[in-house]
Amino acid sequence: MFKNYLKIAFRNLWKNKGFSAINIFGLASGLAICLLILFYVNNELGYDQYNIKADRIYRIDGDLQFGGNHFVLAQVPDPMGAALKQDFPQVEQYVRFRGHGGIMVKKGNQNIEEDKVIYTDSTLFSVFTLPMIQGDASTALTQPNSVVISESTAQKYFNSTDVVGKSLTIGDTGNYKITGVIKDVPKQSHFHYDFFISMYGQLSPYEINQWTSNNFNTYIVLRKGADPKALSSQLNAFVMRYVTPAFKSMNLTPEEFEKQGNYLHYSLMPLEKIHLHSNRSGELEANGNIQYVYIFSLIAFFILLIACVNFMNLSTARSANRAKEVGVRKVLGSMRKNLVTQFLSESILISFISLILAVIIAALLLPYFNQLSGKDMTLNLFLKPWLLPAAVLLMIVVGLIAGSYPAFYLSSFKPVQVLKGKLAKGFKSSWLRSGLVVFQFCISIILVIGTLVIYRQLNYIRNKDIGFNRSHVLIIKNTDALGKQAKVFEDEVKKLNGVENATMTGYLPTAGWRSDSPLFPDATADIKSAVSTQIWRVDENYIPTLGMKIIEGRNFSPHFLTDSSGIIINQAAAKLLGFRDPLNKPLYYMNDFPKKDLTKYHIIGVVKDFNFNTLREEVTPLCFLYQPQNSSVAFRIHTANIPNLVSMIQDKFKTLAPEQPFSYSFMDDDFNNIYSNEQRMGGISITFSVLAILIACLGLLGLITFAAEQRAKEIGVRKVLGANAGDIVSMLSKDFLKLVLIASFIAIPLAWLAMNRWLQEFAYRINISWWILVVAALLAVLIALATIFYQAIKAAIANPVESLRSE
Repeated sequence: MFKNYLKIAFRNLWKNKGFSAINIFGLASGLAICLLILFYVNNELGYDQYNIKADRIYRIDGDLQFGGNHFVLAQVPDPMGAALKQDFPQVEQYVRFRGHGGIMVKKGNQNIEEDKVIYTDSTLFSVFTLPMIQGDASTALTQPNSVVISESTAQKYFNSTDVVGKSLTIGDTGNYKITGVIKDVPKQSHFHYDFFISMYGQLSPYEINQWTSNNFNTYIVLRKGADPKALSSQLNAFVMRYVTPAFKSMNLTPEEFEKQGNYLHYSLMPLEKIHLHSNRSGELEANGNIQYVYIFSLIAFFILLIACVNFMNLSTARSANRAKEVGVRKVLGSMRKNLVTQFLSESILISFISLILAVIIAALLLPYFNQLSGKDMTLNLFLKPWLLPAAVLLMIVVGLIAGSYPAFYLSSFKPVQVLKGKLAKGFKSSWLRSGLVVFQFCISIILVIGTLVIYRQLNYIRNKDIGFNRSHVLIIKNTDALGKQAKVFEDEVKKLNGVENATMTGYLPTAGWRSDSPLFPDATADIKSAVSTQIWRVDENYIPTLGMKIIEGRNFSPHFLTDSSGIIINQAAAKLLGFRDPLNKPLYYMNDFPKKDLTKYHIIGVVKDFNFNTLREEVTPLCFLYQPQNSSVAFRIHTANIPNLVSMIQDKFKTLAPEQPFSYSFMDDDFNNIYSNEQRMGGISITFSVLAILIACLGLLGLITFAAEQRAKEIGVRKVLGANAGDIVSMLSKDFLKLVLIASFIAIPLAWLAMNRWLQEFAYRINISWWILVVAALLAVLIALATIFYQAIKAAIANPVESLRSE
């Protein structure tokens, strides 16, 4: 019997090839997209779970208000980890990371710039699961000038992993003994380093036991059964006990500190939440965003829902054409249960064909999706134990729901009524189908509005006036390797055609977060009047080279000897200091906070605010000191042949330092990299929104085709009575267009609320213009019209004789 059901099912699929193709491909496309997004979401949710103690590892975070600024930090004071272990028995172990940035590593006669370098404690392997290939994890980082390297790094420098006991020349500090080789850090980790250098003996005196400076990423492991909430609630009081002596040195009590609106709040961040729930200053790497996981999960759900609605809509619509088949079967003796089984088996068969096709589509699209999302995922239906059973169950449910109308509704009627055609109903008779079409286009319009808003915000970020000109700025890195020859290099390059200006500095507005320092308006250095600000050391060419604007006073000049004690502040600093006329006002810099070792400066200029953080944050106070540094040189260039100019600059560099690596970037690329995650997410959103609309239109095409077939005789009669093609097209189209317009009115306010909430993440953002909402609705109407008109015109120009022949 079952074999007979399958045979009839396949026969019906082949008989109605067009509808079958639309049904199967539509459902398969929705399911394939859902699978791809599911793999992405699973990848994002799986970060740091490779650690055996992942559920007991926490990072200590800081939320500080000081000097008029609010700091949201992933870093804390140097001694906090050790003090926590000492004072709280529930703390099993701790480890600190101290960032270093790029460093030179010698390989033979060649210097290689390495970026994945970090200073850390010997307790690293007691906290994180980093399997050791060679060496002893318990002693690997206990000695000064020792380093643990990754497997790929060992292969890179020695072509072997058997390198324990060998040495590497790292930076300017000499040889480091390799005491361990670990497997490469897993991709799903919130940090990726190739060099773990022992922190022992590496810290400056200003960092040791310094409770007023937050520069260390610190992690703790709690003992089994310990309550993290109980510990987190005690952190603020714990910190205050250690910070109080520093306050006393400033003639300040903790109560007075807090009364001024300042505070020091610390909390625990679970390791497994860092990647998606943390976007703080001082992160080890750029993290993901849980909002995008929610957004893509909703998109996957909605796309699958649209595909399923299509499938059910077309199945129920088409079933009315099989009413006579039901009548004939019942006359010939078929039982109702046999008819129910037949219709349900057909529907479930289509569902499973769609599932197989979906897996094939997902496999074909996965490489492109990996490129779009920046991931390296593989197609694995056994990714989660529940995934394959859930997909099979979903297909059964969709098949049952889609087949339930013909199975239970049509099979319940008497054969006489069915054979007289009293059950044949047109499009207008189904309020359920109309509701489903409204739902489909409502979701599609929301996705279109969301895509337009994301695109405009990203475009706004790319084109916003951020207070400096990042275009045509070439940055030559690691020029500190040139030593005293760095100035010679700068002067030689400035002579080249196409080079307009140059600045030598270690401070660039696209280089990421740096710690703040306190400035005081008078020599008393009263903490009550302190302003927390960035201190950047630049030369006299910095401001003109980067196209910044002096709005009061003047720039630095080598002709003014007093500029060595001059300082230029930005508008945000002037506002926070309360200076209406800031020029020539004194400012005092504390060299060793909180000790009152002060250096006096005088304000010579005010620079217009420029964005040196992301556009998610407001511009904060910043000051320039006339103290050039040679860690990098930025050149403003103007040439049609950039590769040739870069080659000439490289020749100049290699002439002075033949063994040093030549490394460069363009400032606009560095700026765009800050928003690379948003750019990727925008690309994914646009892609899936387009696919959602196409799937919705696929269903609409099927419905208009069905409606035209059902009303073929009515169309024939109307044409015989004088109706023209325009009348027929209007008749077939207006009902569908009404539904699309209803969907627009429902979707617009919902989309506005959702996207307005997303935009709140940005300090600098667009307003959602009314035209975006109108364009999205018009776009949906136009796409629907394009879908409808083809089939409607085809029906309108058909020969009425064909449809009326049987009458």
